[in-house]
Amino acid sequence: MIRSYIALGSNLNLPKEQVLAAITTLANTPDCTLISQSRLYGSIAIGPGEQDNYVNAVIAIDTTLTAPKLLATLQSIESQHHRQREIRWAARTLDLDLLLYGTANIQTPELIVPHPRMFSRDFVLRPLADIAPPELLRHYLGENTDIHYSDNDNLWVLAPDDKAITP
Repeated sequence: MIRSYIALGSNLNLPKEQVLAAITTLANTPDCTLISQSRLYGSIAIGPGEQDNYVNAVIAIDTTLTAPKLLATLQSIESQHHRQREIRWAARTLDLDLLLYGTANIQTPELIVPHPRMFSRDFVLRPLADIAPPELLRHYLGENTDIHYSDNDNLWVLAPDDKAITP
């Protein structure tokens, strides 16, 4: 089994419900076991035009799927949620990003792991820090590097009393 971390985001068609439904789908996917789930976060949309705020989370799963098969599974779940890909960073019903696949470094035309922009996005780092062991992130950032994320007007916990679900 490979421990993998997946970022989830939505800002269309009941975003909180989209994210929670995707977590349930992944938890019930053959060859995948849900290990932990971050709190749900709200974030200001980045991208073209006026967009509604996002709901974001990160989950950890253990899987026997290869990284390409896991990516295909994530894209299939996005399609089930009517994800459209015409405009980059446009509003979306569901976005699923494979952040980490064990400690693998993968670089193919279809997949880059670790996710190339994950360490510059608070809406990924904050939920990831809820559930990932710090030593795992230091594996990618270096031993003397601290992980920084901020509480600010662009990122907030949706339910202040919400707790991450960890093993």
